[in-house]
Amino acid sequence: MILLEIIQMLITIARWVIIIHIVLSLLIAFNVINTSNDFVRSIWNGLDALTEPVYRPIRRILPDFGSLDLAPMVVLIGLSIVDIIVSRLAANIATGGAVPL
Repeated sequence: MILLEIIQMLITIARWVIIIHIVLSLLIAFNVINTSNDFVRSIWNGLDALTEPVYRPIRRILPDFGSLDLAPMVVLIGLSIVDIIVSRLAANIATGGAVPL
């Protein structure tokens, strides 16, 4: 059970990192903030280093939509699916198999 809770916590953290990355990219795209600020640039580079290895294989599969990047949405949907599976597995373990997977 503890391992499943750790997995769910990591999924939650990954979701927040992706959402923050999306919001920051929109703020940069609309020139609300810019990357000439050292603090913004360091946050952007850190988030990009965390998310880019996950996005890269998905971008290879998805068709090119120009400037529209759907990789974060695909990752969030995938994380939601994994979270549902882990939740069902945890409920199944907690109830001794009474909850169907």
